[in-house]
Amino acid sequence: MTAKQTRAAWWATVVLFLQHGLVVSTWVSRIPVIKSSLGLPNGIFGLALLSSAFGAVAFIPVAGIMIGRYGSKLVAVVSGVGFCASLLPLAISANVWALAASLFVYGAFAASMDVAMNAQGVEVEREMGQPTMSRFHGMFSLGGMAGATLGGILAAHGLNPLEHFALSAGLNALATVSVFPLLLDTHNDPHSKDHRLPFSKIPPVLFALSAIGFCILLSEGAMADWTAVYLRQNMHAGEGTAAAGYAVFSASMAICRLMGDLITARLGPLRTVRTASLVAGFGLTFALAMPRADWALPGFAVAGMGFSVIIPLVFGGGGRVKGIKAGAGIATVTGIGYIGFIVGPPAIGFASDLITLRFALGIVVGCCAVAAVLAGYMRMLSGDGPQEAFPDDPAA
Repeated sequence: MTAKQTRAAWWATVVLFLQHGLVVSTWVSRIPVIKSSLGLPNGIFGLALLSSAFGAVAFIPVAGIMIGRYGSKLVAVVSGVGFCASLLPLAISANVWALAASLFVYGAFAASMDVAMNAQGVEVEREMGQPTMSRFHGMFSLGGMAGATLGGILAAHGLNPLEHFALSAGLNALATVSVFPLLLDTHNDPHSKDHRLPFSKIPPVLFALSAIGFCILLSEGAMADWTAVYLRQNMHAGEGTAAAGYAVFSASMAICRLMGDLITARLGPLRTVRTASLVAGFGLTFALAMPRADWALPGFAVAGMGFSVIIPLVFGGGGRVKGIKAGAGIATVTGIGYIGFIVGPPAIGFASDLITLRFALGIVVGCCAVAAVLAGYMRMLSGDGPQEAFPDDPAA
């Protein structure tokens, strides 16, 4: 593999992550109008949204198997095109049942592409011999910000969801197909059964990485769903300030993901995950301790800084567990992490009824502490590839 081919594969993987963020935000930007057009109350619409999470969890293991058989290159592009196409049924759903079915398909393709593009990212990182997963995930965040902004502009100019989704699907699918020749061929044996990962054969390090993924994605889901509610309900903030809570969290996360590889190269993955977990926990603790909403905003920004680099390293670590196929390892970490993303928001909601929302969000602080402790297992990752770039890392 020449340096030119590796660099081309890097840019192709950047396009995949960017496309994923653009497609996700295309849907998210039109949620209000689709919800309104169907006349759905919040509770029913919330249940419909869960369908996408169930689709994701159901198809993550399938994606791992397909990657093991056919390689991340083919699976990433096929699932990426399918992900783009899955936008169209969402725009034409006539009732809540059709919407739920469409969301299941959307979630299945989203998760399949997620696993495949992360597996491709691990291969590119291995070829480069230096950390790059954080920048890949940063491109997803930038795609999300760009897609949400564009969606708002198109909505303001009267473009209906079907036209918007068709435009987004066509352009993003074209971009995905165009990078196929540049992606790395992982040379998987289609007849090999090594991609299968029975529960009894999951090594402790993969369990630990999956637990970190569960804790952090639970936390990210809770922050997404409850930050604005906390500021509005508990701190009596105005609507603008309440919305700013998650905005500063997301912005700091996106910015720090673009710098995360530099941090990882200096500290190593173990110390980066441990430090980032503690920073996230400190930021949220600070925000929850503040008596005024505007004073809490810096705390949410610091929490976003901490959360920014953990998932890229954990997903990448899942693809570098010794003796485990990259696709199977990433699928395991991603699948368990998605479960945390699903259960996090409702768990915080139930806990808030018992101990108030402020103390319920303390669960997130606890998750950060657990992640910091489990980060020690990252020293057991394979020393192949990018680990060589961390000569001072105790994990090496």
